[in-house]
Amino acid sequence: MPSCDILVSDQLRYRWETNTLDSVNGINIYYNETGKGKSLPVLLIHGFPFSSEMWKAQVAALQENGFYVIDYDLRGHGQSGIGDGQYTIELFVDDLIALLDCLEITKAVVCGFSMGGYVALRAIERNPERFGALILCDTTSSADSNEAKIKRAASIRLIKKDGVKSFAEGFLKAVFYEQSFSTKQNAVESIRKIILSNSTTGICGALLAMASRTDTTEALSKISVPTLVLVGEYDTITPPAAAKAMHDRIQNSKMHIIGNAAHMSSMENPNEFNEHFVKFLKNLNILTD
Repeated sequence: MPSCDILVSDQLRYRWETNTLDSVNGINIYYNETGKGKSLPVLLIHGFPFSSEMWKAQVAALQENGFYVIDYDLRGHGQSGIGDGQYTIELFVDDLIALLDCLEITKAVVCGFSMGGYVALRAIERNPERFGALILCDTTSSADSNEAKIKRAASIRLIKKDGVKSFAEGFLKAVFYEQSFSTKQNAVESIRKIILSNSTTGICGALLAMASRTDTTEALSKISVPTLVLVGEYDTITPPAAAKAMHDRIQNSKMHIIGNAAHMSSMENPNEFNEHFVKFLKNLNILTD
C-alpha cells in the first residue's frame, strides 16, 4: 500500500471522526468514516456538482444498522482539493483507488450516484478485484451523445459568463421532481447550497470529465458481484429505461424504481431508497459483529 499523510480534524459530524487525507494521488481528499471494522466497507461516491453532504440520510441509516461507511468529496467538490481542473473520469477512478489504498481497504461495496456511478462503473471495469458489491443510483453506462456534449459545453460557457448561481437554478429544475420544490424544500435548499459552495474550476472540470467519459455498457455483462440499481420514477436525466438496460445486462443484479422522485431519489424519497439500500446490504451478510 502506498504511504499517505492523514490530518485529523477536530470537527465532528454525525459522531464520526472527520479526516482530511493528504497527498492522495497528489491532492487533498476529504472523507468521513464511521463504524470501522463492523462490516465490509460501504463507500459512497456523490454526484455532480455536489459533495458527500448529499448522503446524510443514507449514512444515518447505514450507521443505525451497524455498517462501516466511508463517504468522500471528489476532487474539485466539497472540501477536497481542486487541482488544475483538468479532470477525467479516469482521474476520479485513480483518486478512488488511491483512497482505498491509503485506508488499507482491499475490497469494498461501492455505491455511485449519477456522476459517481460513472466513476464506479469505470472503476469496476478497471479494478474488479476491489469490489465486493456495486450499487448504481440514478446513473447510466452510456457515454454522452453529441447533443449532451454540446449541452455540457454550453453549461461551461454559462458558468464562466454568469457564475455558478445562474447555472444552479436551471440545474435544480432538471434534477428534482417538480413537486419536490414544495414538498422537499429542505432537500432542494441543501443541494442549492452545496452547488453554490463549489468552485467554477471544479464544476467546469467535472463537466469536461463527464463529456469525455467512455461508454461502459459492454463491460456490464462482465460484472460478477451482487449489484443493486436504484432510479427515481420521474428521473429524466438517467431515466428508468436506462436503469433497466443496465439491470438487464448485469448478472445477479436487482433493480427498484423509487416513487415520487426524479434524479435526486436518495434525497426526494430517502425512506424508500434506504429501505432497498439497507436490505441489499443485509442480504450480502457483510456485517462482522
